[in-house]
Amino acid sequence: MSDQITETDLARENSEPEAYILSKRDVAAILYAVEIDDREKLIELMEPLHAADIADLLEQVNAFERTKLIRLYGHEFDGEILSELDDSIRDEVIGILTPQVLQEAMRELDSDDVVDIIEDLQGEQQESILDALDDSDRAAVEQALTYPEYSAGRLMQREVVMAPQHWTVGAAIDHLRATPEDELPDQFYHIIIVDARLHPVGNVTLGKLMRSKRDTPLSGLLEETFQIIPALRDEGDVAYAFNQYHLISAPVVDEDGRLIGVITIDDAMAVLDEEHEEDIMRLAGVGEGSLSDRVIETTKQRLPWLAVNLVTAIAASVVISQFEVALAQIVALAVLMPIVASMGGNAGTQSLTVAVRALATKDLTGSNVWRVIRRECLVGLINGTIFAIVMGIVGVIWFGSLALGGVIAVAMVINMIVAGFAGTGVPIVLERMGIDPALASGAFVTTVTDVVGFFAFLGLAAMVLL
Repeated sequence: MSDQITETDLARENSEPEAYILSKRDVAAILYAVEIDDREKLIELMEPLHAADIADLLEQVNAFERTKLIRLYGHEFDGEILSELDDSIRDEVIGILTPQVLQEAMRELDSDDVVDIIEDLQGEQQESILDALDDSDRAAVEQALTYPEYSAGRLMQREVVMAPQHWTVGAAIDHLRATPEDELPDQFYHIIIVDARLHPVGNVTLGKLMRSKRDTPLSGLLEETFQIIPALRDEGDVAYAFNQYHLISAPVVDEDGRLIGVITIDDAMAVLDEEHEEDIMRLAGVGEGSLSDRVIETTKQRLPWLAVNLVTAIAASVVISQFEVALAQIVALAVLMPIVASMGGNAGTQSLTVAVRALATKDLTGSNVWRVIRRECLVGLINGTIFAIVMGIVGVIWFGSLALGGVIAVAMVINMIVAGFAGTGVPIVLERMGIDPALASGAFVTTVTDVVGFFAFLGLAAMVLL
């Protein structure tokens, strides 16, 4: 056999290992190992799993299986698992871990991950974790906790790689090689260049650093895209900046403009994902619940908005009650009126979803608000006209009444136009009032389309048919 190594062999050796996907069979094997207390088998099965997969596993099993698995896994428990866990069961998992295992797990994490875990814990658990940290790490975490929740100061990590602006590439590389491994972040993408007062002046990517000659000044390698994040800036605005300017990392500064930390793209995108998920959940009126929540917690989250929907349904019923005579004389009205309200509700939800998303991404502003509202109303007019023709024909064929077909057609157009206006206008008004449009818009838009739909249809029917 030839001793030569082919390019294919090299590619195979240097390629990334394939992602390990947790299957139902794997879960069953893990739970069986837990059931028979086979720790060696459990470790063997868990070894190829990513921390996120283990977190998913812990979220899927019941509380008894979760407790037994964690205790059997013991000192193999990785700190990254805690950072990947859903908040709803993280406290429970921390309570199951022994103090020694918890301390070992927390020492493995960067300061931003420790802050993310510790900020939601109660006094005793919080103090236990702080005691497990080195003095420098504890000081960094305690400093981060002094910043407001959901601010850049909470999101940042304190482990920063920086260099004075007068350094060369060679000096920076020598510094990195001489720095103890535990003093560097697990992952970093830039060297932050600072002036004599620790004010960030630019970033140098590791790619440029490694490609450049040793005597090249760092000041000549600065990235064009550079954003400085104040520590008090809202994390939602931070995530928007990362997405808008395609940032990989950004320095965080205190009130005096001095470098105190860095935010990386993984943390910013996690915030963006959380905000998108919250918007989706709130549009459905289910708050911030998860599959791991208990029955009573889920009930409490959903009850208020179901109550709001009940009030809006009563409001629509009051409108219907004003046309009892028309309904009693023309039974067809009762058959057709839900169609008008339903079509308006669906059209309103479409406009509402677009508007809430545009507000979240700051695409919908005061400069284009009327253009967007006008567009949605025109879309409602066109769609309303199309479906008005369809329902007018249906009304004539079904009930043999040209007048009834005309009434439902006109009511359909009116409600679809109003749906476009309300679906866009209501979220804008709520945001300007300081109310989360994702949380409250749905109930108001549904009320408007129901009330207008019923009133337009029944009112026109009362005038034309009676």
